[in-house]
Amino acid sequence: MSSYIRRKLAHYKENFTLAEISGSLGDLGTLVPLMVSLSLSGQVSLTSSLIFGGLWNIITGLKFGIPMCVQPMKTIGAIALASKMSMGEIMGAGMFVSGVVLFLGLTRTIHLVNKYTPHAVVRGIQMGTGITLMTKAGTDLLFKIETPWGGTNWKWHDNYEWAIVWFCVVFFLYHQRRIPTAMIIFVIGLVFAIIVVYTSSASIQLPSPGFYYPKPVVPTPGEFVTGMLNAGLGQLPLTTLNSVIALVALIKELFPENQTTTSSVATCVGLMNLTGCFFGSMPFCHGSGGLAGQYRFGARSEVSILFLGICKMLIGFILGGSFLGLLQYFPKSFLGVMLFVSGLELAMAARNFSKPGDSQATRNRNFLIVLVSGGMLMTFKNDGVGFVSGIVAYICLWLDARRRGVEFEHSGSTVETKTDQGNTNEQCVVAMPGGEHTTTGKEIQCQTLKQ
Repeated sequence: MSSYIRRKLAHYKENFTLAEISGSLGDLGTLVPLMVSLSLSGQVSLTSSLIFGGLWNIITGLKFGIPMCVQPMKTIGAIALASKMSMGEIMGAGMFVSGVVLFLGLTRTIHLVNKYTPHAVVRGIQMGTGITLMTKAGTDLLFKIETPWGGTNWKWHDNYEWAIVWFCVVFFLYHQRRIPTAMIIFVIGLVFAIIVVYTSSASIQLPSPGFYYPKPVVPTPGEFVTGMLNAGLGQLPLTTLNSVIALVALIKELFPENQTTTSSVATCVGLMNLTGCFFGSMPFCHGSGGLAGQYRFGARSEVSILFLGICKMLIGFILGGSFLGLLQYFPKSFLGVMLFVSGLELAMAARNFSKPGDSQATRNRNFLIVLVSGGMLMTFKNDGVGFVSGIVAYICLWLDARRRGVEFEHSGSTVETKTDQGNTNEQCVVAMPGGEHTTTGKEIQCQTLKQ
């Protein structure tokens, strides 16, 4: 036991780098705007959201050993803001989604969905979600900047000029993992927010140190049903497909040696909100977009989210809801660039829509399914529609191939596994952002192919 603890501590110490800290901040473009909006309107508790969000960062880091993000349930958040749902209704929606996903995880039903879902459909979901995040960087953040190009109300700390600067910096340093780009953006943005808050003549809530703690929130039966019908049903396909199936597919690319399963991720998502939602925390889940963003900005181990989780919990207990004033003035131009890059990284995963060795006809068919799944997701802003459309297109193409007597190659697995003439050593070739990873037996060799 003591040797295990020593090994773990040595591992944490070795991986506690600027790159990991930078990577931990890669998903803030999704988290901060939604959390601030819901907290300002009193629809969720900022204290509980920080504490339980941080707690599940730590739990998932220890459990899975990778930088798996904890991000808000976006559909519930968006519907809650648009329809002014009460805190109890939001909690009811989160509990409903988590209850269903927990059932799918414990019964391993989610594994069957993953097993029989065509690989190209998953890639389409990733592409559609990624491009959606990229567009949200504009519609939800950059386009909401007041007088962005100058004028009497021009804000020195939040404008398009800063967005252009950070956009250029991010892509100039795109392959420089040692430079903590996200951390630089976040620290400067936080400094700007502090300057604005403490120099403004307006009445702004200042951070007030103390001891803050979550308070119980129990939705009434009516609030539970309203939340389930108005927001929970719309969130369910997004959580099932993006937070579980597409996430596990991305994990197999980025961390081919990791043994994370759809059942374990679904169970984790289920437990997450069946605890936090009883204390007014915003509903959380995992997500492939968050993992892609954290990976792009430098996260390679669980150390990044352990660090983030500890910071969230400390802020939650010490500053609590008083931290809202500072978050409210964090520059949207900074967050917009971070969210855009997170979406870009996720959408790029769709380029690996076929296995090595597939015929050109199979590649063409798979690319068509990717476009159908991703396009329908973006058109209807619903993962379920994208998923069903991709499945329908796949079945129709299969029936057409049978009618014409043409061989139809099925590609439903995320990772291709080859066995060499009865040899027990397996070789897996996985294309991933930045290179191709090859694993042989228990040894893992990584060869980066220059693009």
